[in-house]
Amino acid sequence: MTEEIAVRRLPHGADLPLPAYATEGAAGMDLLAAVNAPVTIEPGGRALIPTGLCVAVPEGCELQVRPRSGLALRHGLVLPNSPGTIDADYRGEVQVILLNAGDQPFVVTRGLRIAQAVLAPVLRARWREVDALDETTRGTGGFGSTGRGGTR
Repeated sequence: MTEEIAVRRLPHGADLPLPAYATEGAAGMDLLAAVNAPVTIEPGGRALIPTGLCVAVPEGCELQVRPRSGLALRHGLVLPNSPGTIDADYRGEVQVILLNAGDQPFVVTRGLRIAQAVLAPVLRARWREVDALDETTRGTGGFGSTGRGGTR
């Protein structure tokens, strides 16, 4: 299934390619840095990196912004709010928060693949308050409880 995403390029992203799938089976499209000058992110530091793109995500979907595994492994570059969500009604610039969890400064240059975008369906929910919830085997066990040989 293919959905169309309307996109508007901003002046600082005009010469960069649009997001694209790197392979036939890829789930994510690479987002590129639309910085006009290199941005250095010190260890423990973070930066908001523009993509130069505004999008109209199809109704009933979200565009998830996720980290690139190679940047995370080799440089400790992660997205602290991963996955980030671009809502269907947002029309501002897509920007990516990068956090340097590595031990060396990292330089973001123009056109660098900084994140990936995954189009995903969204279900809407309605809350219904009740006096009690149904019982399950797991019950209230959480935070690693299922890996301890028991449920609590």
